[in-house]
Amino acid sequence: MRAYIFEFIATLIFVYVIIATGNCFAIGATLALLCMIGAKISGCSVNPAVTLALLTSGKLAANHVLPYIGAEIAGALTAVQLHKLLKKYHK
Repeated sequence: MRAYIFEFIATLIFVYVIIATGNCFAIGATLALLCMIGAKISGCSVNPAVTLALLTSGKLAANHVLPYIGAEIAGALTAVQLHKLLKKYHK
């Protein structure tokens, strides 16, 4: 469960930084920081495509794939909604 929560939060932060800044340095630094923090928690895939690659390479058990992808998609959608909400009030 801890890994799924981390994937949700990490994806939320990563997608929010992408949307809010568009700055390649900020995006890269955010991903690097998230991976340093979450490598031992969940592997820090933060991307459904990476999750599928981990599955096909045998580094992720099949029973973890759907919860990981669900957490990543939910995190990304939450980031979009959070950005819309904050942008609305930040004008």
